[in-house]
Amino acid sequence: MPLPVIAITPGEPAGIGPDLVIELAQQRRDDALLVAIGSRQVLQQRAAALGRQIELLDYRPGIEAPAAAGQLYVCDIATAAPVIAGQLDPANADYVLATLRRACDSCLSGEFAALVTGPVHKGVINEAGVSFSGHTEFLAERTHSEQVVMMLATDGLRVALATTHLPLRDVADAITRPLLTQVIKTLMHDLQHKFGIAAPRVLVCGLNPHAGEDGHLGREDEEVVKPVLATLRAQGMNLVGPLPADTLFVPGTLAEADAVLAMYHDQGLPVLKHKGFGNAINITLGMPIIRTSVDHGTALELAASGRAKLGSLQAALASALDMVKRSS
Repeated sequence: MPLPVIAITPGEPAGIGPDLVIELAQQRRDDALLVAIGSRQVLQQRAAALGRQIELLDYRPGIEAPAAAGQLYVCDIATAAPVIAGQLDPANADYVLATLRRACDSCLSGEFAALVTGPVHKGVINEAGVSFSGHTEFLAERTHSEQVVMMLATDGLRVALATTHLPLRDVADAITRPLLTQVIKTLMHDLQHKFGIAAPRVLVCGLNPHAGEDGHLGREDEEVVKPVLATLRAQGMNLVGPLPADTLFVPGTLAEADAVLAMYHDQGLPVLKHKGFGNAINITLGMPIIRTSVDHGTALELAASGRAKLGSLQAALASALDMVKRSS
């Protein structure tokens, strides 16, 4: 059987993404064929800066032999401007998006089995005049996915988000019964079909402190969260909550949970990153493609230094391969 072909986008070219891809290519893999979707020139220059020997091979569809250690297949996409490690340049914003378009479209066509993404810098893309709130939203639009869910995972903990990159003042208005219903259905479906969990048990955070304290600290948990959970429990879903977020993330409560659903980005992710930063991953649920990502940013100050840690990219690749096997 042919090996699965996994696309890897290095992300922001001035950050540590190219460093990580080069380091990953130092290891021979017999379980997948890895293809970097990005600038051959940037990868070659960064390898030289890191003192790493690397042979960049031209990728073409139909290749079946995995690269040897120190080799890497590349689908070359040129940057618009020269890249200096650690220095952002808005001129290269569309290059970053072009790598995502190429990788995403080829996953949709079946050319690639999964997409693993390196870190991007949202600010510099927006400075270039392109509205961009993150990988999750961009890929959702590109794949025409009605509802996607961002989930981060590390050893012993998965945290999914009801809302993603929103200003805090907009979160309460965004959490409606239809949205929460669809998010939970997407989460439960993919836990079953992409992670092989037959009957997922999910803990659901309340939106407000103390899960609203029976309506005394906000009405959203009473009027939105509780009714949605009651309806979905009646359909057979194992949902616990809404629970106060400040006491949910303790070992005893988490012990028998397959995932936690947080209402907003900074409600759940600080806990997960405290537990597993550097080895955690980001997974997009609800899309017709498999996409995983590192859990960290571009770390411009570490670019070309040799000090970037590979753990999260390795974990993202391992998770993507696991989902590919479960879905094949």
